[in-house]
Amino acid sequence: MSSSHSTQGRPTSVIRAFLDNASSGGIVLMFSAALALVVANSPLGTIYADTLHAYVGGLSVLHWINDGLMAVFFLMVGLEIKREVVDGQLSTWSRRILPGSAALGGMIGPALVFLAFNMGDGGHPNGWAIPAATDIAFALGVLSLLGSRVPMSLKVFLTALAIIDDLGAVVIIALFYTSSINAMALAGAAAVIVALVAMNRFGVRNLVPYLVLGAILWFLVLQSGVHATLAGVILALTIPLKKSPTQPDNMASPLHKLEHAIQPWVTFLIIPIFGFANAGVSFAGMSIGQLTDPVPLGIAAGLFIGKQVGVFAASVLVIRAGWAELPMYASWRQLYGVALLCGIGFTMSLFIGLLAFPESVTLQHEVKIGVLLGSILSAAVGALLLRSSRPRTDDIARPA
Repeated sequence: MSSSHSTQGRPTSVIRAFLDNASSGGIVLMFSAALALVVANSPLGTIYADTLHAYVGGLSVLHWINDGLMAVFFLMVGLEIKREVVDGQLSTWSRRILPGSAALGGMIGPALVFLAFNMGDGGHPNGWAIPAATDIAFALGVLSLLGSRVPMSLKVFLTALAIIDDLGAVVIIALFYTSSINAMALAGAAAVIVALVAMNRFGVRNLVPYLVLGAILWFLVLQSGVHATLAGVILALTIPLKKSPTQPDNMASPLHKLEHAIQPWVTFLIIPIFGFANAGVSFAGMSIGQLTDPVPLGIAAGLFIGKQVGVFAASVLVIRAGWAELPMYASWRQLYGVALLCGIGFTMSLFIGLLAFPESVTLQHEVKIGVLLGSILSAAVGALLLRSSRPRTDDIARPA
């Protein structure tokens, strides 16, 4: 991962910039989610629901947010993945092994916990992937609020883990939450992808043709039955990123410019809008007993228990095996605290929940309750543990 203030002229990485402002971005997201809950349970609740389900240009407002605006979020996710794999924290296998193993464990653990609650009568196993994702804005926001109590190496570890986690979520959405396929639209999308790759290969560095074709790709993917947001990831992977052993990527790189251009909009506008539109669940007529239904209980337990167990167990395994080391200056207690924070699954968990239960408003509400409970528990317990922990001091002489 590149440094914000490199002594070698290396440009500021959006990942490091994100670490610097994650606290404020996370606070905005928390506020938008809390506001949605207040509005949904106030006299404005009806207006809130009616506005989200009003149709504009053939799609509901909620649909535009979840399929349109979130495509830009997935574009940023794709840009981050490509940059970090090509020229950053995930550029070598030695750097990938710890966050990669932790991310894999952090996807398997929650899925198994959810299925344990939902394989019997009355269960809904189709939601197995809902607790499998970590919300990078929330988790890094909590870490940033803790300040110097948490070493930067753990923030880098969590960022890399969350990026791999997002990649896993993208693959899950593509493989398991795709509706019926429109072959003609899919063929058109494939042709656009070929054109995007060809522009990259022929050295086209002007962003305009990429963005124009990206918009066409989004429309074709929307029509194809594959979830439209995946167009953002595909577009991102075709954006040029120049790198060589002697000349690292510079500010003129199309990927670098696009990443920095959209990052503030995604962090401070798109994700908060998504949070406001999707976190609002009305508690009217809801009983305490519903909290113990298989879906909300499975999600909450998956996020709070499955995530911490999966992330920490996988990390311990690869470190004890000698394949990776503890992040610099971090203690086992702090690593466990970060594993707890990985149970904050707000944005992607809500998103997958909408895909898993598109026709059931009741189940969508239960998804929101489970995600909120699991995320709040993970954030609170993880923050308390990290606040009371101390970093190691035996890394002073160890090379970075």
